[in-house]
Amino acid sequence: MNIVFPVDAGAVRQWLQDADHIAVLTGAGISAESGVPTFRDTPTGYWAQFRAEDMATEAGFRAHPGRVWDWYQHRRNLLAGVQPHAGHVALADFQRHYPGRLTLITQNVDGLHQRAGSTGVLCLHGDIFANRWLDTPRNCCHIDHAAAGHPPYCSRCGNLLRPGVVWFGEALPYATLEAAQQAARACDLMLVVGTAGAVYPAAGLAQVARQAGARVVIVNPAASALDDMAHVLLRGTAASVLPALLAAA
Repeated sequence: MNIVFPVDAGAVRQWLQDADHIAVLTGAGISAESGVPTFRDTPTGYWAQFRAEDMATEAGFRAHPGRVWDWYQHRRNLLAGVQPHAGHVALADFQRHYPGRLTLITQNVDGLHQRAGSTGVLCLHGDIFANRWLDTPRNCCHIDHAAAGHPPYCSRCGNLLRPGVVWFGEALPYATLEAAQQAARACDLMLVVGTAGAVYPAAGLAQVARQAGARVVIVNPAASALDDMAHVLLRGTAASVLPALLAAA
């Protein structure tokens, strides 16, 4: 049975107090509250002429590496002035006050959780501010010594640097996904925050948690594809719900 906030907020606070381990899965909605455009909302001006999908595939990068590199530099610049909000801070504060009890899993690549102070964040879709090699690096490939270019490259073999995000058609980083699944299986309570629940395998973590016996609480202002598996629906934004919820735990 689903209960809508604030009818049973007290019960959720009690669950938080009682839980030995809490897993939190966050999606684009929590970042949007800080002013981060969602992936498909980002193109403006010059970038509006390109499909977002063409800028987020290996094939697109290989065909137009300079263009795609500039697209990610544009996105990085947009994120530079964005700040974490009260919801990000509440999660980081909880981790600090209750070490070892909360595992934070995010679909976001913007680093706002880390900037708020969260540690050990499992970034399922990578980090937009990180770079990695396009092809399997050879002994000559050292990111710190990449030659300046558009994009930077290895001066010995020509290997290109690419943004450290997961593109369409790519697998999630195995170790990160495995750690997230383990956290979902081991938790007593999972908070699902700011995600529509449409992107897998990330959305499947809520199902993993519920099947393992955990309570599932969804924090989202609108309906999501995961609502049917929630024990409680907290209809509100992360910035408004999480500080009150986690401060009481």
